[in-house]
Amino acid sequence: MNFPGSPDSPGSPDSPSLPGAPGFPGLPGSPESSAGDTAPICSAKGCRAPAVWVLAWNNPKLHTPERRKTWLACDEHREHLSSFLGMRGFLKDVVELTEWERNSATDR
Repeated sequence: MNFPGSPDSPGSPDSPSLPGAPGFPGLPGSPESSAGDTAPICSAKGCRAPAVWVLAWNNPKLHTPERRKTWLACDEHREHLSSFLGMRGFLKDVVELTEWERNSATDR
């Protein structure tokens, strides 16, 4: 059993950083990150390359037809991530990140 402050509890100095919890490096809202210091990165597991593409998708069993979730992709992983979403019938659109940001700014 892990207790706060024990060596195996999340956030203790001896434990690895785990995503999804406040105060861990690289996550929005953590002290080490701010909105302006990181460029969007590829959503492929383990990839740290800059994102070039936005893959807009939705799961029709969970989302309304107009809802769009997004994954980001570098040039190397665009096809793989598109295929993954496409095989499931989730992929709705693939757009260059710069175009997506431009369109998002005009929608506000």
